[in-house]
Amino acid sequence: MGTVLVVDDEERVRGFLTRSFVSEGHAVMTAHNGAAALAILARHDVEMVLLDLVMPQVNGLQVLARLGKREHMPPVIVLSAVTDVSARVKALDAGAVDFVMKPFHTAELVARVRRHLQAAPPSSDSDRYVVAGAVRLDMSRRRAEVGEQAVTLTEREFALLAHLIRRRGDVCGREELLRAVWGLDDDPGSNVIEVCVRRLRRKLSDLPIETVRGSGYCFVGA
Repeated sequence: MGTVLVVDDEERVRGFLTRSFVSEGHAVMTAHNGAAALAILARHDVEMVLLDLVMPQVNGLQVLARLGKREHMPPVIVLSAVTDVSARVKALDAGAVDFVMKPFHTAELVARVRRHLQAAPPSSDSDRYVVAGAVRLDMSRRRAEVGEQAVTLTEREFALLAHLIRRRGDVCGREELLRAVWGLDDDPGSNVIEVCVRRLRRKLSDLPIETVRGSGYCFVGA
């Protein structure tokens, strides 16, 4: 069990989720908007954040952006009635581990939270690090090292780089990357992959990712 932070501007939703997760044995904290959530997260460690997108003052995407700058970001599940696919893409790209549409089935949400809370950290150094040529990924701290460069990546940046490394030498197409990294079965027609690759190249200047025009991307490191 863990501490869950529920962030939603509707008191009814906060109350319902609090009762649901307390009954599952979790400790629950609540915030009525993004600003209040950030204040709580600055003072307390939580294992899971359930985050609405549309809120006054500081919205859900702004919360994700600020959390992404922290060295350790708790897993965030976005709960939203927004049906626009681009909103889902933006949330996942900003670091959310899951996106659940409102209205949702409580049993499904509880199961998703349980799955993310039970994600075990690597049990040994051999599991913790993925090495390919001069690139080393720290699977526990979500850090990437290239030579003497070392940076903490967002959830999506790390997942994309890890996928390309595991498939090194192979060209990974858009559909494969959208499905494996963003959890999307259909291409929304956005440039999220290109943006993510651009950020990776900016953060790690010697990263051996090759653009295969018209096909996708390939990690060419040994």
